[in-house]
Amino acid sequence: MIIADSITYIGVNDHDLDLFEGQYEVPNGMAYNSYVIQDDKIAVMDSVDASFGSEWLGKLAAALDGRAPDYLVVQHMEPDHSSNITRFMDAYPNAQVVATAKAFDMMANFYGVDYADRRIIVKDGDELSLGTRTLRFIAAPMVHWPEVMFTYDAIDKVLFSADAFGKFGALDVEEDWACEARRYYFGIVGKFGKQVTGVLNKVAALDVRAICPLHGPVLSDNLDYYIGLYKTWAAYEVESDGIAIAYCSVYGHTKEAVMLLAAELEAAGCPKVAVSDLARDDMAEAVEDAFRYGTLVLVSTTYNGDMFPFMKSFIDHLADHAFQNRRVAFMENGTWAPTAARAMRAKMESCKNIEFVEPVVTIKSALTDESRATLRELAAALVG
Repeated sequence: MIIADSITYIGVNDHDLDLFEGQYEVPNGMAYNSYVIQDDKIAVMDSVDASFGSEWLGKLAAALDGRAPDYLVVQHMEPDHSSNITRFMDAYPNAQVVATAKAFDMMANFYGVDYADRRIIVKDGDELSLGTRTLRFIAAPMVHWPEVMFTYDAIDKVLFSADAFGKFGALDVEEDWACEARRYYFGIVGKFGKQVTGVLNKVAALDVRAICPLHGPVLSDNLDYYIGLYKTWAAYEVESDGIAIAYCSVYGHTKEAVMLLAAELEAAGCPKVAVSDLARDDMAEAVEDAFRYGTLVLVSTTYNGDMFPFMKSFIDHLADHAFQNRRVAFMENGTWAPTAARAMRAKMESCKNIEFVEPVVTIKSALTDESRATLRELAAALVG
C-alpha cells in the first residue's frame, strides 16, 4: 500500500487473536500498522506484534529494495507495536532508535536494552531531517500511555498518530469505521479525554491530509468527520440521540420489563434504543453505547443485597473510563428486599455531572399493573 510517493505501508493483519489486550473481542481480527518513509535517509515508523516479526521484516526489505533504514521511530511501547525492536536493530546494526525518554525506560523494562549508544531522545517540538523532508515530533502523553508521541511529515502532510484514530479489525475486512473505532476509543483511550483534547489542539495547527494510525485504516478522506468524532468523544459529549439500556436478568422477569421499557420509548418517539444484556453481550459494546447516547438506564436484579455481579462490573468499567455528562435512570427487581437501585446509584455517584432521572422502577418478582404504570412514567420522563 502506497500512502504517498515516499511512504509505504508495511503492517500486518492478525486473524488468530482471540482477545485484544486480553479482554476485547475482535471477531474481524486486528491490524498492526507500520510505515516506511524513504528520503535521503529512511525512517521506519514502529514495528508490529511479535508473532509477525518475520513477515514485517520481509515487507520492510521488499519496500527498501536493497537500501538500509537509518531510523526506527518508536511512537508507542505497547508490545503489539514494539515487540520487534530488537530484531530490527539486530538486522540493521547501523540504524538508530528515535523515541521519548520514557519510551527508552520502557524499552529496558520490556527487552532489557535501551540502546544508549544507538538512540535519539526526542521531546515535543523536536525535528529530525530525512533530507527533503523533516519529521516533527508531538508529545502525546497518556494517549494512552505516558511515552506516546505523534509524528508529522509536512511534505506529504501526513500525521502518524500512534494509537489515536485506531480501531479494532484487520484491514482485509470491510466494516464501519465509527462503530469499531468508538468501541476501541472508549475501551482503551476513553479515560484520557483531557489529554486527547490537548493533543488534538496541537494537531489543529497542522495541515493534515492523511492520518496513519497504528491500528485500522489510513484516513485520508473527510478528515473533519474523524477528527470531529474524536473531539466529541474526548469531551465526553453526546454523539447520537438515543437511550442505552444495560440490564441483568435471572429468570426473565427483569428482561421482560426491559423489553417493555424499550417498546414504550420507541412508541414515544425515541430514535434509538440500544439494549445490552450484560451477562451475554460484549461488555465493551455496552460501554460504547453508554458513552454514545445521552441517557443510560441501568436495570438489575437484587443479588446478595446488592446488584447483579455483571452490573457491578459494568459500572466499574464506566467509572474507570470517566463516564460523565449523562442522564441515568434505574429499574430494579427483588423478590423480598429490592436494593439494586440504591446500590447502583451509590456507585454512579462517583461519576461527574450525572443527572438522575425519576422515578425508580421497582419490581417485586414479576411485573404488576402498578410497576407497569411506574415504568411508563419513567419512559415519559426519559423522552420528555
